[in-house]
Amino acid sequence: MSALTAVLYGALAVYLGGWFFGHWIGNFSLLLFVLTVVTLGYWLAERYRFRPARLAAAANLESQDAARRAELKKMGIERVDGDVQEAKARLMMQPWWLDWTAGLFPVILAVFVLRSFLFEPFKIPSGSMVPTLLVGDLILVNKFHYGVRLPVIHKKLVANNDVQRGDVIVFRYPVDPRLDYIKRVVAIPGDEVSFLNQKLSINGQPAPLVAQGEFFDEDSLRHAPRFAEKLGAVEHGILLEPNRPSYYGPGPKNFPHAENCRYSPEGVVCKVPAGHYFVMGDNRDNSQDSRFWGFVPDENLVGKAFFVWMNFGNLSRIGGFH
Repeated sequence: MSALTAVLYGALAVYLGGWFFGHWIGNFSLLLFVLTVVTLGYWLAERYRFRPARLAAAANLESQDAARRAELKKMGIERVDGDVQEAKARLMMQPWWLDWTAGLFPVILAVFVLRSFLFEPFKIPSGSMVPTLLVGDLILVNKFHYGVRLPVIHKKLVANNDVQRGDVIVFRYPVDPRLDYIKRVVAIPGDEVSFLNQKLSINGQPAPLVAQGEFFDEDSLRHAPRFAEKLGAVEHGILLEPNRPSYYGPGPKNFPHAENCRYSPEGVVCKVPAGHYFVMGDNRDNSQDSRFWGFVPDENLVGKAFFVWMNFGNLSRIGGFH
């Protein structure tokens, strides 16, 4: 078993090393699931086989020691050297391969349940959600807000709240589901959304926009016009250059339901299909979003982002956001 455990740890090190150095894209949900299953196997083996075997060996040692002392006592020898308790403690000690597998199972199980069904941490890697979220923000995502899903296969078991316009969501990138993206929902199923000449409208109604002066983006070291935008009941900040021309690339798009979208030099108009969402970054001129790669299917939802729990470069960032 020690050799098998060493091989498993070696495979884990190779996987994590290749992930860290960018040789492949890791799947942490799958990794956590596999670790939970493997450590559960060791934990069950420890509980029902290895620990009972050690207890039996310790009891046999005590029985042999008691019999030996009884025989010596019959011979008139009252004092016997040797401490059986030290030997018993050695027999009861877990070998390293059980300590580092079965011993970790309760911790890994707790992390698996917490991350799969309750809350999951993410790090903001880019500036597409500035000014709402900055590069380096560590956020929490509510995994059960939109319903309970099975980990790894992402099958929804129980529905909860509906996605609302203005929600900030984390989802599996439709182009490459191995990647997680974060954007704001601007349109829900059945909506007609247009972004023409840098102006957002939902079902023919322009989203209310109020100028708020300049915003200095410390990551890109530039100033950009900041506005307060309202989507449904949610008011949030966006960065937008009103006179910047729209450009979404030449030719027709080939993402699913692309026929629902019309592109022109002024921008894009889309009808959101059932079971899908149209998302955009708050940094409107610096965000790859539904304008470029299409709609987000409901099955790709990970959860609702709601709290910055740490930013090591700016502790004042800690708190909730809209």
